[in-house]
Amino acid sequence: MSTLTLTLIRLSFLGVLWIFVFVALGVLRSDLRAPTMGARAPVRPNTQRTAEPKSKGRGGKVPRKLVITQGSLAGTSVPLSDQPITIGRAPDSTIVLDDDYVSHRHARLAPDAQGRWLVDDVGSTNGTYLDRQRVTGPVLVGTGVAIRIGKTVLELRR
Repeated sequence: MSTLTLTLIRLSFLGVLWIFVFVALGVLRSDLRAPTMGARAPVRPNTQRTAEPKSKGRGGKVPRKLVITQGSLAGTSVPLSDQPITIGRAPDSTIVLDDDYVSHRHARLAPDAQGRWLVDDVGSTNGTYLDRQRVTGPVLVGTGVAIRIGKTVLELRR
């Protein structure tokens, strides 16, 4: 191999290496400037008053609150109403989770016409799990069944 060819290969490799470094720095910069890094309120419970839940099936009542049982907001409770609950890293979510495994808009809990609650994954990267089963569409949630979103576990309670 000639000296000129060897020098051109070395310079090309050096150029590709610098391109990689600049791309990596660009990704880091965009992550640091992400809108999810701003100050956020951890939970914004719905303050609207709703009618008392009616008795449903099996002698029980419909759930009245959503309780976070594991994760950074463990012990937090959100009262349920007729409004859907959004969960994610977005500042306008009902429950804001500061977790690397949670998407900007991750999941949604919404009541159906009979007062039962459905959980739906809204295109998250890491998925939403209902009692260790990945949620692929709207799924009915029973009282006391674990909903796992990232490192956080939530349950509907009476």
